[in-house]
Amino acid sequence: MVEKVMTPEERLQQMGMELPPLRPASGNYVRCVRTGNLLFTSGQGTDEFRGKLGEDVSIEVGYQAARQCMLNLLAVIKHELGDLSKVKRVVKILGFVNSTPDFTDHPKVMNGSSDLLVEVFGEKGRHGRSAVGMAQLPHNNTVEVEMILEVEDGDQNE
Repeated sequence: MVEKVMTPEERLQQMGMELPPLRPASGNYVRCVRTGNLLFTSGQGTDEFRGKLGEDVSIEVGYQAARQCMLNLLAVIKHELGDLSKVKRVVKILGFVNSTPDFTDHPKVMNGSSDLLVEVFGEKGRHGRSAVGMAQLPHNNTVEVEMILEVEDGDQNE
C-alpha cells in the first residue's frame, strides 16, 4: 500500500495553521520576482510583532515573529505559484532582526522561520541562511524575512 504524501498546504492545516491574507506593500515594489526557475521574494514583516530584541522583546517572541514572517512569505508564494507543491527547493533565507547593539542571538530568533520551512517542506525546506541585526526595521517590526526559492518549470502567473 502506497502512503499518500501530504502537500505543504495539508501539513500547514495539520499543524493548525493557515496562510494569512496578503499584506499590502509599504513602498514601490512587488512581493516577488520570478526569473527562470528562481523566485525572489521581497521582505515580509508582521503586523503582530513590534519591538526590539535585547530591549523589549524576548527570544521566544522573536522566534514567533520569524515564524509569522515565514507564514506571510508562504502566502506570497502560494499567491504567485497557485500551489506550494511547486516549490522544488528553498535555496536561502535572509532574516533581519530588530535588535540592540549587544544582542547576539539572531540565529535563535531566525530558527522560527527555518523550523517552519522544514516542517512544511521536509528536506526541500532545508536552506542556506543569514541572520543579521538591524538598528531599526520598517514600522518597528521585530523581524523581516526574505527568501529565494527554486520552483518547478511551467507557466508563470502574470
